[in-house]
Amino acid sequence: MENETLVHQCRLPIGADEYEILVFSRPDGSHIAKTVIDVDDVIINNGMSLNEALEKHRQVLPLAINSRHLFAEGRRRD
Repeated sequence: MENETLVHQCRLPIGADEYEILVFSRPDGSHIAKTVIDVDDVIINNGMSLNEALEKHRQVLPLAINSRHLFAEGRRRD
């Protein structure tokens, strides 16, 4: 995205994998946290502060990853 500045970077272990979280600040002072799963698959959460965006992302990311795994397993069974 345009006009975003990377302000924080960390990794979150989920199961046997680790996922990179990038947090960007926006010109209006808000922040967004992003994790790229695949070229066309990006998890994004926003917040008014770095901590708010990061905390939301840490809560939602495991759910998003697990739902993708369940979906993939279901497709393999079909």
